[in-house]
Amino acid sequence: MSVAALDAQSLPVLSVKDLAIGFDGRRGTVTALSDVSFDIAAGEILGVVGESGAGKSLTGTAVIGLLEKPGRMLGGSIALRGERIDQLGARDMRRIRGKRIGAVFQDPLTSLNPLLRVGDQIVETIRTHLPVGEAEARRRALSLLREVGIPAPEVRIDHYPHQFSGGMRQRVVIALALCAGPELIIADEPTTALDVSIQAQITSLLRRLCREHGAAIMLVTHDMGVIAETADRVAVMYAGRIVEIGPVDDVVHHPRHPYTQGLMASIPSVRRRSATLQQIDGAMPRPGSWPQGCAFHPRCPRAVDRCRAERPPLEGAGPHAAACWRPVEEDRHAG
Repeated sequence: MSVAALDAQSLPVLSVKDLAIGFDGRRGTVTALSDVSFDIAAGEILGVVGESGAGKSLTGTAVIGLLEKPGRMLGGSIALRGERIDQLGARDMRRIRGKRIGAVFQDPLTSLNPLLRVGDQIVETIRTHLPVGEAEARRRALSLLREVGIPAPEVRIDHYPHQFSGGMRQRVVIALALCAGPELIIADEPTTALDVSIQAQITSLLRRLCREHGAAIMLVTHDMGVIAETADRVAVMYAGRIVEIGPVDDVVHHPRHPYTQGLMASIPSVRRRSATLQQIDGAMPRPGSWPQGCAFHPRCPRAVDRCRAERPPLEGAGPHAAACWRPVEEDRHAG
């Protein structure tokens, strides 16, 4: 292996730096995402969590090059193994999408053609990205269906999407995402439409495939429970920014940002004896109406004048960082 190849292998699979996205309208450009930065290493699952409208899916859409007008990148960069992909044309991006980047979406029916057998769809994808014949592509398709847990794949390969349950369809979509051995998988709410028992099976499958294939996974979800069970690290988003990022155990058990603390307190727990769930009062501001300073300050019980005037940077010692002038850890240190 050449020195250049070795250097590329040592780089993060995905590196997003200072990503900003806006939407053009009659009254100007509304910024929906700003200063978003993170890396994902090979074999790592990064969970991205937050309320609806926080910017989670928008970030994933930008990474896979499916951002549509009037949306556009206002700044920053997206690199795959050190190679900028945000400046590629539509044709070059199509070559990368499917081969080097796979995608799993919330509704598997949006990823599957209802008029084609699932095997034909997988075979077509394999042959689009890999130099193999029909027989070899079908053999690989069978192997993928078997790997993701489809029973009797020799029979099911010739079935149509409507002949599968929701959980089985999602497994087919995961097989489709793995067709060409991608380096990165964007999984956008892959378990939301499934019942709890099937959710656990899909998250377990993602973890196993991440280990065995060495792919990096960006797992977008609003469910902190899924993050806690699946991810290695977690990025918490609020109003178009990452407000906290770090190892999943640190963020879940020792949150530094008051918003993350509120998210964790709102999750039902069998250990908690309280009769009512805690909640975060108010609502997240919409793009274009973000308040000055920290966007969370109108809902934050810890807010002080500085929070209302200055936007805090994302910083911290070591891998656990938070964008907060009065991080929750101050209370623990004081106690």
